[in-house]
Amino acid sequence: GDLGRYLPDGNIEYLGRNDDQVKIRGFRIELGEIEAKLARHEALKETVVVAREDIPGDKRLVAYFTQHSPDEAVDIETLRTHLQTQLPAYMVPAAYVRLDALPLTPNGKLDRKALPAPDLDALITRGYEAPQGEVETTLARLWQDLLKVERVGRHDHFFELGGHSLLAVSLIERMRQAGLSADVRVLFSQPTLAALAAAVGSGKEVSVPANLIAPDCEHITPELLPLANLSQATLDRLVATVPGGARNVQDIYPLAPLQEGILYHHLATEQGDPYLLQSQFAFDSQERLDGFVQALQVVIDRHDILRTSIVWDGFDEPMQVVWREARLHLEVLDLDPAAGDTVGQLRQRFDPRHHRIDVAQAPLMRLAYARDEANDRLVATLLFHHIALDHTAMDVVQHEMQAHLLGEAGQLAEAVPYRNYVAQARLGVSCEEHEAFFHDMLGDIDEPTLPFNLQDVQSGGRDIEETSQSVDAGLDQRLRAQARQLGVSAASLVHLAWAQVLAKVSGKQEVVFGTVLMGRMQAGEGADRALGMFINTLPLRVSLGDQGVKAGVKAVHGQLTALLGHEHASLALAQRCSGVAAPLPLFSALLNYRHRATGEASAQALQAWCGIHVLDGEDRTNYPLTLNVDDLGSGFNLTVLVAQQIGAQRVCAYMHAALQTLVQALEQTPQAALYRLSILPDAEREQLLVTFNATEADYPQQQTTHGLFEEQVQRTPDAVAVIRGGQRLSYGGLNERANRLAHYLRKQGVEPDSRVAICVERGIDMVVGLLAILKAGGGYVPLDPAYPLDRIAYMLEDSAPAAVLAQAATVGLLADASMPVINL
Repeated sequence: GDLGRYLPDGNIEYLGRNDDQVKIRGFRIELGEIEAKLARHEALKETVVVAREDIPGDKRLVAYFTQHSPDEAVDIETLRTHLQTQLPAYMVPAAYVRLDALPLTPNGKLDRKALPAPDLDALITRGYEAPQGEVETTLARLWQDLLKVERVGRHDHFFELGGHSLLAVSLIERMRQAGLSADVRVLFSQPTLAALAAAVGSGKEVSVPANLIAPDCEHITPELLPLANLSQATLDRLVATVPGGARNVQDIYPLAPLQEGILYHHLATEQGDPYLLQSQFAFDSQERLDGFVQALQVVIDRHDILRTSIVWDGFDEPMQVVWREARLHLEVLDLDPAAGDTVGQLRQRFDPRHHRIDVAQAPLMRLAYARDEANDRLVATLLFHHIALDHTAMDVVQHEMQAHLLGEAGQLAEAVPYRNYVAQARLGVSCEEHEAFFHDMLGDIDEPTLPFNLQDVQSGGRDIEETSQSVDAGLDQRLRAQARQLGVSAASLVHLAWAQVLAKVSGKQEVVFGTVLMGRMQAGEGADRALGMFINTLPLRVSLGDQGVKAGVKAVHGQLTALLGHEHASLALAQRCSGVAAPLPLFSALLNYRHRATGEASAQALQAWCGIHVLDGEDRTNYPLTLNVDDLGSGFNLTVLVAQQIGAQRVCAYMHAALQTLVQALEQTPQAALYRLSILPDAEREQLLVTFNATEADYPQQQTTHGLFEEQVQRTPDAVAVIRGGQRLSYGGLNERANRLAHYLRKQGVEPDSRVAICVERGIDMVVGLLAILKAGGGYVPLDPAYPLDRIAYMLEDSAPAAVLAQAATVGLLADASMPVINL
């Protein structure tokens, strides 16, 4: 009956049924503890905390208080902050009601039923204030539509209302359509409606020069290419690479920064291509395959990047040439059913580890298919190159193909040319600005961050193991609650948790890793629906150590926000700004945080793709350690790709544990130092602390250690007992030497309970000496030759040994010893 008192809504997790019992798990809330913490505020006299449910289903904690001085105003935001530093988030009241006196019963006890319901002034909200002016009103309307909320005030917070980076791209695009522009970094650093409205007009929009090549142009001159700086001779050679010559050339411009990096890896890889991706499909009939090909060709015809070739051989700078017409290359294969599964044969034949396509020929897609007799279907492999498409672009391709398959292609918006992005990337932030930013971030980093000592970032994805794991529903809710409370995106918490993992497995408190940026934040008009390669990988530095957990979250959020302003910089430029000398990589771990929609396919989608089945695709990486985090809106999925010898499941468990300890610290001890947080899952902690230490074993209680050794000598006298470099000594040989030395020690006066010091370097002599001392009945006093002379002298004086065993290399350290020194 009191369950509602202890488990407010949002903190109950349903675990399932068992016969007539419903199992739940939640947080127990001790109201008295909250009252005690609240009473510590110096301005408060009396405090009461209750769980109210004035509106059915809306249960919340309400704090009531009286003051020592009724005339002194107490800011309830201050009270909330006061409690946040001492209590978990779920124990912080949602409303605070000031009373002149607490209501009492006739018996003088607190009358809880008489406590008034909180009004709007008592609620911990940002306080609704209607938008002011045309800009705020327009932005409020955009937020309401995008975030699906009924009302937005000028002090409301984009991320607290459910916003994230993908929605930020859509917001910036809708702002452009409404005639508003702003630097996207303002949205991340000052994400209230009023702050964003005040910054409108501060965006650094690049004016994209028009394409001057007319459709019927038969001779292209340098003046027609505002994005390129080419001589006529170079331009003529470029045009000559295109079938049909000038009449088939739509545009020519340089590569975007990330494309340059991809081309470098394409050329540097001797076998295969790390950036060639493939997806497998099955078709119920030839008709469905033909419809698929036709729909894909329509998309190719619409988008310039799919009709682009990359030309570099013999030119000072690589260029991309847009063809006016490029037909999808089809290849029909006749596979032998006896050679195995048809899909497996296709995948093996076009495996990017040994297969590559000619990126100098458009389109940068290929489709190969074969008859699968065993399953009465056609199967196909679609090859596409990462230099032309990223994950978001593939979603757009699927959407547009679906529209064509449904006969609705005419309703699609006009395609956005990729040249807009190239212009933004090359004409926006200057190289000098990029260099200044990354030098400030990385200038004092002179060692790479190499988790598990993984260094090879040129492997092309070979020997990589992949494992996925979902984040627990309860942990998901707690992460999002903390993100909203701190005014940051959930991505900031994930980045900090990943930094924690990398710090532990690389032994560093200053870590650098690559983070994948969408590249669409400042990519110009229509960036949310444009095709092309926009994503970029850039380094993120995270400082751990003594920094507090809450401060660490804020710092990471600030770093990510600042990084957005440089999302078009090249990774090579960023790495040059660090103190890590080539050819060492700056980092070998990557984090790819992405938003992915979930839910069942619509009836329209089922109709469009009827008879067409996606078999599988693949996410590959050049890095030996990659974490993909899929934000599903109401859940997270972790996917780790790592070298097989490390174990992907092990890293997944580390990340899940890091998220758990991070959110727990934010709830309970936000000032705790980051370096104290553990990443060990319960199973591995148990293994390290308990399993590995379960060393109890039966042994002869009345036998000495050297007696047990002598029994082993009797059993295996010729077996190798000690190895030191190239030296070997058998059990019999070791026993003989130890016996000889033990007899000598006895003659020197060593008897039972005598102490004998031993000052020798690690090696066979040390083992002989220790065993001999025990055989003589003495106890050994180890003296490390690396100790300072005064420490050795003190230990000799304090232990007063009967003798000291030494070697030629250590005799000099014992020149002042008052007891006999025996040179082994």
